[in-house]
Amino acid sequence: MPSRTYGTGRARLASAAMQPSLAVLAEQSLSRRPDEVALVFEGAEHTAGQLLDRSSRLARGLTGLGAGPGERVVVVMTNRPEVVLTYLAAWRAGAAVTPLIAAITADELRHVLLDSGAVVLVVSDDRLVLAQTAARGLPVHVVVAGTPSYEALADGEPLPIVPRNGTDLAALLYTGGTTGRAKGVMLGHAGLVEQSAARAQVLETSGTTGVLVPLPLSHVFGLMTTVSRFHLREPGALVMQRRFVAGEWLGLVADLGVQAAGLVPSMLQLLLREPLEEHDLSTLRYVSVGGAPLATAVVEEFERRVPTAVVCDGYGCTEVTSTATMNPPTARRLGTVGRALPGTTLQIIDEAGDPVPTGVDGEVCVQSPGVMLGYWRDTAATAEALVGGWLRTGDIGHLDEDGYLSIVDRRKDLIIRGGFNVYPRDVEDVLLAHPAVAAAAVVGRPDELYGEEVVAFVTLRPGAAATGAELLAHCAEHMAATKRPREVHLVDEVPVTSVGKTDRKALRAQLRGA
Repeated sequence: MPSRTYGTGRARLASAAMQPSLAVLAEQSLSRRPDEVALVFEGAEHTAGQLLDRSSRLARGLTGLGAGPGERVVVVMTNRPEVVLTYLAAWRAGAAVTPLIAAITADELRHVLLDSGAVVLVVSDDRLVLAQTAARGLPVHVVVAGTPSYEALADGEPLPIVPRNGTDLAALLYTGGTTGRAKGVMLGHAGLVEQSAARAQVLETSGTTGVLVPLPLSHVFGLMTTVSRFHLREPGALVMQRRFVAGEWLGLVADLGVQAAGLVPSMLQLLLREPLEEHDLSTLRYVSVGGAPLATAVVEEFERRVPTAVVCDGYGCTEVTSTATMNPPTARRLGTVGRALPGTTLQIIDEAGDPVPTGVDGEVCVQSPGVMLGYWRDTAATAEALVGGWLRTGDIGHLDEDGYLSIVDRRKDLIIRGGFNVYPRDVEDVLLAHPAVAAAAVVGRPDELYGEEVVAFVTLRPGAAATGAELLAHCAEHMAATKRPREVHLVDEVPVTSVGKTDRKALRAQLRGA
């Protein structure tokens, strides 16, 4: 039987506890070239030395509010320099960060505050009312970034680094909660560092002059970027957008000569709607894409229109510290999500938990230094996810003979129509191959006869025309009758979550309300 496990064979190391904390690495990295521009945001430049000095003083202020070793600091802001400063300061104080999307509701925020036991909540001024509502009656200090009170926290002397080790809690990230109340994923210092370094090794981005990131730094993908730029000090500055705006993104690449960028697939698709040829994008070399499935047709069109760039997608989730696999720039295999990162091992298992042969679909399991420490205060969920040293991701995929992983779909998104498994990704790829289709999302609708029926939501390209009947005929031509959709809804936009993933929950709700 062919080999069924791929990777370097190195799981979480016992020496992880001895590895430097994020605060130690930040001080080493930022002090090495203090006058170098490390962060660019809305025209303002921040040097490495400025970030180190200000975050060291802010760390003392956070400590005065109770953010000591192991305590949690919740951060609710759109991208801005204070997000980076708060992360650096919290880690220097020995605390863990709990980043949340700025679009969170008061109810969701209160759940996180109660569940995490956070002692400090740092928000932007536009989130103050939300924060006050959520924190009412709780023993948590609310701090508003950019205000005199926030600045006063950084007026004191720099705080010496509070010692932490590699297996101590660095970040507590809450999952989206699509199957119930959001769970806190515990990530350690060593995991964040090792997975960031492994990504950089695979992407081969040495010599790049900077990376453009519109991804929310509250998401694990964006969080990893901060670790790469300010702790491992990859070359160049982090150019940060407050939020993704396609036209602004193109202008930043052209004006600043950006060479690398991180995106989610929906952002890449939005860029394809822009007049790319009217912008000088000749400096762009690498585009790293993750967070959701990426259609080959999207990659090919982007690279045709921006010939200097190579799009490298990968696969992962919060529980593996963002990334488990990447497609190397020089050895890509389109249609797959690449190979295991250095230090990561993959295995595919069947429903009985036994490894399956090469090429056979099953549940993707991961071993790596980036695998979570566990779910916060949830031993049952931790025991279900971490089995025999492996993280059971719940995703369905298979490995080829060279160790490249193909993701078929999320198990929870699986549609079962008349006893046949239908994976939304398969249907979406066929729809995206139609020249009139800009974006597509597929969900299941309850059906009395078949159990579930396949329903597609489609956005057309600007100026393009196609009817639902034409798209159904296209699917009938390219896929089996058991898979193809029976309904196509033409919509102005396919809804996405705050981190750019297709919002299937919203689509299912839309069907229920129809």
